[in-house]
Amino acid sequence: MTESTQAPPEMPALSSAVRYWFRMGCISFGGPAGQIAIMHRELVESRRWIGETHFMHALNFCTLLPGPEAQQLATYFGWRLHGWRGGLAAGALFVLPSAVLLFALSWLYMVHGNIPWIAGVLYGLMPAVIAIVAEAVLRIGKKALKSLALGAIASVSFISIYFLQVSFVLIILSAGLLGWAGSRLASSQFPPGKNHGSKGAVADVCLVLPPAPRATWGRSFRVAGLCLALWWMPILALGAFLGWDSRPFALGTFFSQAALVTFGGAYAVLPYVAHHAVGLGWLSSRDMMSGLALAETTPGPLIMVLQFVGFVAAWNAVPPGASPLAWASAGAVMTTWATFLPCFLFVFLGAPHVEKLRDQPRLGAALTTVTAAVVGVILNLGVLFAKHALWPEGGGFDLFVAVVGVAAFVALKCFRVGLIPVIFSCAVLGLLWKMAVR
Repeated sequence: MTESTQAPPEMPALSSAVRYWFRMGCISFGGPAGQIAIMHRELVESRRWIGETHFMHALNFCTLLPGPEAQQLATYFGWRLHGWRGGLAAGALFVLPSAVLLFALSWLYMVHGNIPWIAGVLYGLMPAVIAIVAEAVLRIGKKALKSLALGAIASVSFISIYFLQVSFVLIILSAGLLGWAGSRLASSQFPPGKNHGSKGAVADVCLVLPPAPRATWGRSFRVAGLCLALWWMPILALGAFLGWDSRPFALGTFFSQAALVTFGGAYAVLPYVAHHAVGLGWLSSRDMMSGLALAETTPGPLIMVLQFVGFVAAWNAVPPGASPLAWASAGAVMTTWATFLPCFLFVFLGAPHVEKLRDQPRLGAALTTVTAAVVGVILNLGVLFAKHALWPEGGGFDLFVAVVGVAAFVALKCFRVGLIPVIFSCAVLGLLWKMAVR
């Protein structure tokens, strides 16, 4: 049967979609690009639940939102297929497997991190993290810095945050405003960006979806009111129960703020989190590096590393007589809740406007400029990580980290080796090195 005579598929049952979203959450390795590619292959090419044009409009919409775009894309498609129930199922199941797995790894890190063989594995992960961040700077920079102005913005962004300690939020807001204005004054220097997706996609012979709900003021108020209540009620209840000066409550409020400015994905928000969490003594730079490495080994959005930050930060602040695991669990849950609940608000509130985004080139230019600024922010993260790993406190230059870090970068960049093999190899080398020098 040819594409021209191919009949559209039937509407899948909610139970069938739920099984798909759970499977997606279990296999979604490879970061946002890999996760989006998997969804495109499954939803557009294989199952034909979503058309190519619809997929690209939704992807453009999610890239404009703060937070993990792949998880928000899943939430949108779940909503489009089965309403709010489908959206909740898709968004939650996209992160649930990684949340459970990373929780277990966080506990293992805090309880058994001083055991020699585990310490060796964690030591080997440090050069892997340096290589991963360095490769991300080059990969994102190659795509984002398409003009002289965007390159200059990335440079100013790095100088501002590294040397001048300018707020991450101020950098992102300034970049967005500059891109918005620059798209009119110098459009060639501030391009709106292009759709990104699979080449050679199939034609839009797909499931016929019912019309999307209209964007009305009444609907917007209902969605905003319900989501804001669900967002803040658990945080405020925990503060009233544990104390307004407790670490889990502080984590809930801090990551609620971070959820509003996480444009550019996990690599962009990590410097913001590291600056505050490490600066406030919640955890160390070594802890941040270990968390990023552990998050890279799990499926789901990389921003799940923030759950590790919440777990460790709360564990380190357990009051006398309290259970460290219970305290850390509260911190991890509050962090995950404050990170992902706003994603549902953004998607459900803006989803009816998806089809109109193609007529908003200034939004695309603002996003392109923000992405350029994020390149400088990610470079700052890499420099900070490398500095702490290569010159650890109380020691000299760490030659092992330098050599293995360079080798890992070459493997990622030049030989296109996958993240999981690189991380595993570095962990084994760290273990062998620690055993050899004992």
